Amino acid sequence: MTIVLIATALYLLATALLVRGLTADRSAPSRSWLLPAGAAVVLHGGYHLLVALRTSGGPDMHFFAALSLVGLGMALLTTFVGARGRMAALGVLVFPTAAVLLLAYHGYGHEPSKVLGWRLALHAWLALLAYATLSVAALLAIMLWLQERALRRRDFRPWLRALPPLADLETLLFRTIAVGFSLLTLTLLTGVLFVDNLLAQKLVHKTVLSVLSWLVFGTLLIGRRRYGWRGIKAVHWTLSAMALLLLAFFGSQFVIELVLGRG
Repeated sequence: MTIVLIATALYLLATALLVRGLTADRSAPSRSWLLPAGAAVVLHGGYHLLVALRTSGGPDMHFFAALSLVGLGMALLTTFVGARGRMAALGVLVFPTAAVLLLAYHGYGHEPSKVLGWRLALHAWLALLAYATLSVAALLAIMLWLQERALRRRDFRPWLRALPPLADLETLLFRTIAVGFSLLTLTLLTGVLFVDNLLAQKLVHKTVLSVLSWLVFGTLLIGRRRYGWRGIKAVHWTLSAMALLLLAFFGSQFVIELVLGRG
């Protein structure tokens, strides 16, 4: 519990420092958030590792554990990207989310998992990386929408200066989508190769929704390359694809584990 509380406090401290930096009238954003954010990510990952060592079976991939791991991945990506550029503002959304997901995982408890072979483990970890990366893309899309909306209304708030120029933010969005799409492609490919009976009743909804999400993201990338799709159209396609992806895994897992009570 101590690790969880410290990690949560550090996530919230990093968020508070980011908010203070965004509202301050300064030419260069403060980087004081980096240390608590980095420490929180390390403790977050360390907690999952500690649970894995103390729990029988394979890595915990149940509903709340998977959510927490996705939050960890988002926090790690945000810290890395924010340390290299001007997208630290993303942490205002990501870090509290990671803290809440970590607390939910700790509060729900840890369940023994089946021992996975390396093939299924590879599939599972690729899926979590894809969800984390594309979740960051969805948040970038929301920030792009907010930036465009503020610029159209000439509502120049201090937080707007924390974001990169509109074109740079859009480029970062599509680069993130491209990475996430590649990971999602590998996830689906390993699922076809390594998962027995991918269209079984327990997996059919997850499979169909994941493929639909993959098609939407792929269409968006093709539309960007061939037709120059951008702006609000890109935002709508990104959020639609992400909604399908969330339903694919976490929607089905919620029903199977928490509603039906099956592992």
